[in-house]
Amino acid sequence: MNFRYFTLLITLLAAGCSQPSEKIIVATAANVQYVMKEIKTEFEKESGKEIQIVVGSSGNLTTQIREGAPFDVFVSADTRYPEEIFKNGGSEEKPKVYALGSLVLWSKDIPQAELNTALLATEKVKKIAIPNPKTAPYGVAAMEVLQSQNLTGETASKLVYGESIAQTAQYIMSGSAEAGFNALSIVLAPEMKGKGNYITINPKLHKPIEQAAILLKHSDSSPKKESSRQFYDFLYSKKGQAILVKYGYESMSE
Repeated sequence: MNFRYFTLLITLLAAGCSQPSEKIIVATAANVQYVMKEIKTEFEKESGKEIQIVVGSSGNLTTQIREGAPFDVFVSADTRYPEEIFKNGGSEEKPKVYALGSLVLWSKDIPQAELNTALLATEKVKKIAIPNPKTAPYGVAAMEVLQSQNLTGETASKLVYGESIAQTAQYIMSGSAEAGFNALSIVLAPEMKGKGNYITINPKLHKPIEQAAILLKHSDSSPKKESSRQFYDFLYSKKGQAILVKYGYESMSE
């Protein structure tokens, strides 16, 4: 058994409640972790159902799903991973985009007025933190930005990869990297708001960050099926979408 999945399984079992079969387990991309806390609170208040959130990069969470992790809903940072799960039979329904994400350039100490992508090629910035593009969609977007600005060669030796948005934020806020790319939802979170300085990256410099969710087959068993569907629908409801907008996402509701 994969060690990472074994550790996850032990964590889930240890965090169990009196009715563990009733708990909805939501695999959540790291960029959505703070907004998901608020969505969790509102959903639990409205439905009386309990949610457990498991956070990781979209790629790593997909690996865990392949290995049998008992997730009921997967809230990804892109569409590729949920589509892969659907094509491999992990869900009866196609994934659906719930929001568009925004990429930012963030620094602990560099003033906002000085922040720009060109600065990344200068001596002022020795390390640039980005989410690992192999597993994190925001990392893919960051690499597309560097390429579109002809900065790939000049910044290649400066890149420091975080396994997720969360680890990348730690690199930036600790000063280990003078600047880095992250999600707008992270810098707007109550835990991070006001820390450091950031600018929003022009979305024309990278492909749209379409974030999709998928209802997993694990939730087919009763009584979790109905509860999982209820949470999945809540994510796309006016209330759920309003919370996403509060954290800098572009709503998919009409």
